[in-house]
Amino acid sequence: MTLEFEKSGFAVIRNALTAKELAPIKEATQYYHKLWKKKNDEAYKNGAINSAYLTHQAHLPEGKRALLFNVIGSHKLRHIIDDTLGPDAAFMNTQLFFDPLNPNQANYWHRDSQYHLTIEEQKLALTGPNVVHYRVALTDDPSVELVPETHKRWDRNDELDIRLQNNGHTNDEDIEGAVKISLKAGDILVFSANMIHRGLYGKNRFALDILLCDPDPMFEKYISRDILPSELTLKELENPSLFVNTNVFIS
Repeated sequence: MTLEFEKSGFAVIRNALTAKELAPIKEATQYYHKLWKKKNDEAYKNGAINSAYLTHQAHLPEGKRALLFNVIGSHKLRHIIDDTLGPDAAFMNTQLFFDPLNPNQANYWHRDSQYHLTIEEQKLALTGPNVVHYRVALTDDPSVELVPETHKRWDRNDELDIRLQNNGHTNDEDIEGAVKISLKAGDILVFSANMIHRGLYGKNRFALDILLCDPDPMFEKYISRDILPSELTLKELENPSLFVNTNVFIS
């Protein structure tokens, strides 16, 4: 899998989690999503497609936070991480992806970096350090469409025009060479945050993204200690290394 991920920027692990392993994740995420929609009704009505920081102390009771930490800090996930981002990977964030309220809402191409970096900084980000999504499908999910190898190369002219809506283009147009990835509940999609991608809505999309990064100080401003497990929970995890690695580089 390492070679596949290095070359294309993504990898799919089919049947990574069993129905029994998925059950506690669904319990925690459904609880969180119900509360999130109540608190963020306007954002949801205005087209929100995801929420973040599920493990924040203010967002879930400790027992349900522990359900998520148990998955993130499991041996099974650790093996997948070692084959992709590597043993030094650090925990960064969680996101929950769902369908927009409007079934006709258009999806859009983007690189994650475009929301906080200039064009030149986006180009530089392709050389690292890295941020990687580990998407756990909680339902059978149309998931995402990816442009392979764009985790290491800059946009072609047509890709840039579409992604940034330049020269009369819109960011929901099709891109030549893109690959659609459909997931079944329990599959895990690993993909670089740097690559050009877009969500595919419909069919009851519901997926938990675990965002991991290289342990670089440049990511410190995006991480809060409030999203990390307590000392007690940390001691109970099969493999706490992701969180230990995070603690090393944040103040």
